[in-house]
Amino acid sequence: MILIRKSRERGTTQLDWLDSRHTFSFGEYHDPEQMGFRVLKVINEDRVEAGGGFGTHGHRDMEIITCIIDGALEHKDSLGTGSVIRPGDVQRMSAGTGVMHSEFNASKTTSVHFLQVWIVPDHQGLAPGYEQKSFPAAERTGRLRLVASPDGSDGSVRINQDARLYMSVLPAGQSVTHEPGADRHAWLQVVRGTLQIQAGGPATPLGAGDGAAIGRERKVTIHAADASEFLLFDLP
Repeated sequence: MILIRKSRERGTTQLDWLDSRHTFSFGEYHDPEQMGFRVLKVINEDRVEAGGGFGTHGHRDMEIITCIIDGALEHKDSLGTGSVIRPGDVQRMSAGTGVMHSEFNASKTTSVHFLQVWIVPDHQGLAPGYEQKSFPAAERTGRLRLVASPDGSDGSVRINQDARLYMSVLPAGQSVTHEPGADRHAWLQVVRGTLQIQAGGPATPLGAGDGAAIGRERKVTIHAADASEFLLFDLP
């Protein structure tokens, strides 16, 4: 089973400094039919103009993953962490019992484009935590590179949930295959380019910003019609 979530169908938040697209219900955008997929609750694609950003605000009981597409994002939080996140970096913030943080465009001249993902943790009331690692393009090209997992395997950041996140950059004409385990699910989110996804039926085309929910398929093949980049979530 594959269900497509087209880019144009996503919710929007637009301010003078922010262009945000919401795959699932978020903030003032509410769609009772789009409340997340399994433990995956938020995929926001944000573009923040130079000098703009999100002032200090709080989160709790959520695993928050940020991936930069273009530009750089400056992060500060109540854990004492301060960092700049750049393309290829993956930041994980476990909000747990509560954390305050801010996120601002690190540039005064160019915009920053990034994805922010929220995953429900396996337990509430966990201690807050932070982790950031870099995954160079060479590690993500032509393969599925594990970047987040429950056990931190293969150098990935560790999340408090039985979920795995892969990143991939596929040159035109190349394919990768993923085999979810029994009773597992997957979500594919296209960052750039045009893909074809196939799982137990005809291939389905996907473009930038499109998402696909994949339920209980034993094998998923992803083919790049042109140079593409995407995220793949393996979910309970």
